[in-house]
Amino acid sequence: MTAKAEPPQALESAQRQMYEGAFEAALTSLAPVLADDPDHADALYMKAASLRYLKRLDEALETLQHLRAVSPEFGRGWQEEGHVHRDRGDMARALSAYQAATQVNPALPAAWLNLANILRDLGREEAAATAAARAEALAALPKALQAANHHLYENRLLKAEEICRAYLQANPKDVEAMRILAEIGSRLGVLEDAEFLLESAVAFAPNHVEARMDYVRVLRRRQKYEQALEQAKQLYARDPKNPAFVSQLAIERMQTGDYETAVALFDQVLAAAPIDAATLTSRGHALKTWGKSDAAIASYQDAVRAAPNHGDAWYALANLKTYTFSEDELERMRRQEDAPGQPLQNRINLCFAIAKACEDRKAFDEAFSYYERGNALKKHQTRYTSDQMEAEFEAQKAACTPALFKAQGGKGDPSPDPIFIVGLPRAGSTLLEQILASHSQVDGTLELPNILSISHTLRGRNKSAEGSRYPQNLHELDADKLAELGRKYIDETVIHRKGAPFFTDKMPNNFRHIGLIKLILPNAKIIDARRAPLACCFSGFKQLFAEGQEFTYGLDEIGRYYRGYVDLMDHWDQVLPGDVLRVIYEDVVEDLEGQVRRILDFCGLQFESACVEFHKTKREVRTASSEQVRRPINTSGLEAWKPYEAKLEPLKTALGPALTNWRRDQDDRSAA
Repeated sequence: MTAKAEPPQALESAQRQMYEGAFEAALTSLAPVLADDPDHADALYMKAASLRYLKRLDEALETLQHLRAVSPEFGRGWQEEGHVHRDRGDMARALSAYQAATQVNPALPAAWLNLANILRDLGREEAAATAAARAEALAALPKALQAANHHLYENRLLKAEEICRAYLQANPKDVEAMRILAEIGSRLGVLEDAEFLLESAVAFAPNHVEARMDYVRVLRRRQKYEQALEQAKQLYARDPKNPAFVSQLAIERMQTGDYETAVALFDQVLAAAPIDAATLTSRGHALKTWGKSDAAIASYQDAVRAAPNHGDAWYALANLKTYTFSEDELERMRRQEDAPGQPLQNRINLCFAIAKACEDRKAFDEAFSYYERGNALKKHQTRYTSDQMEAEFEAQKAACTPALFKAQGGKGDPSPDPIFIVGLPRAGSTLLEQILASHSQVDGTLELPNILSISHTLRGRNKSAEGSRYPQNLHELDADKLAELGRKYIDETVIHRKGAPFFTDKMPNNFRHIGLIKLILPNAKIIDARRAPLACCFSGFKQLFAEGQEFTYGLDEIGRYYRGYVDLMDHWDQVLPGDVLRVIYEDVVEDLEGQVRRILDFCGLQFESACVEFHKTKREVRTASSEQVRRPINTSGLEAWKPYEAKLEPLKTALGPALTNWRRDQDDRSAA
């Protein structure tokens, strides 16, 4: 009896057989792999390719549909689907598949080349030339960088990093290698490294447009908006008529709060390309943040008229929270979401938008099915695990002991300026920020990434809870280092301030780093924005976040995260008694003025009536609650989860004791 080959050996055998043209033999080698794991993405891809070469196109397409279901962002799968449709003579579907392939994995020269051929046949010469140039540029890359690119876009980040670093050691000034490694760093959350690499790339090759555009994007992600704007100005100066450069400058103007100029620049692009959906959507975002909701809605509607599958614009309408979709719009979204070849991100955006439209119609079962589908698709894009997050929570508790604060307390920068608002997203933090920002002595800023950045620096290269030096190394930092880190935070955030003595930082995830905050900024104020667990968690599950909240894409994940949050906040109450003010969203809704007075008293601020009339305050708000905080407080969202309660058993199970003990008084916890 012949021993069954292990999956790696079987895949190698199948790959060798495919290179030799022995496709039937390759299918035989792949069969036991797929018998053990029917969802094995590489095996499904190789099976589909073998079937195509054997002219068994219907079977190949069926296999690719399976692959798409289990791995929606497998770029070579989309490319292979393009090949199958091409061989069947269905050029319209081939075009869609190749376009999807190049969106998911821009490092596929065959997809770009086939895309160029189809576009040329359609008479779209300019688009064909662009695609052909992309294919040529990719084919010209060294083999090592081609391999690194493939691993990058198929989410094998550590393998991509290994290859790219080895190549850069031998070729330390290769700009393309720097760009790839910077993208890997961005995806891993190591934005400091990405910024350094791209700064170096631009220094080595000042005329490399793509490197400079990458540099602008990473500066924006680090909220270095003035520096990003300066780089965008340099691109614009090269060619003020280039729509990509004009759009880039518009985006950076928007980030620095110059919405009037941003909209004018978007209008400049639209004068030349009036139905460009991406520009119409970006213009809508600028108008929304500027507080011009009606104009934003019109811009989003123009975007979906121009490109009916443009999921970003559909979701932008849903994300206004106040917009009601018409029956026609709902039907159009359903058709687009169900369309074959729809790129994953479009489908995700459409699922969340359809869910909101169904919820408005009280079609709660259908709404939940779309929320569930959108979250399941989004989860494919993440690397999040609850086990790893819970290990990080435990590491904070183990390292941040009373002994740590006794030995290290009071050594950081003494500035009292920051007011941190922490907790979970959708827990009322934007409301608290709007209340505080309505005070004459407080600037409302953003969800600032600076504390997370400092924690990443302390963590070192190994980001796992087991291998990280942080937070244990908080015991080792001397007074000068603690003060330096506090001053670094104050200096780097000054760009977001407008002259008031105090400012808010509402990055919710900072609750994981309260120990760090109190060591480097001992006089900072910290407010824990808390909301009832079912309301908070389900609201997070319904929200499609741009980035950084990966725990929200499953009921079990968000329930475990909320439970860990409550437990970690219990710990902070015990080791830092009185240093964190808990503010319950439901209490604010019930007694607004009483809670406002309580918050201001904690922050050492005099009462001002503007804080109670927060909805009248004119300022830019960039979060999902932007429209809600421009209206008086109301109770409409308190029990929005109720119609879904029968679906929320997995959430209740994951919450465990936090389902009932989530608001135990801080005094009780401190004494526990």
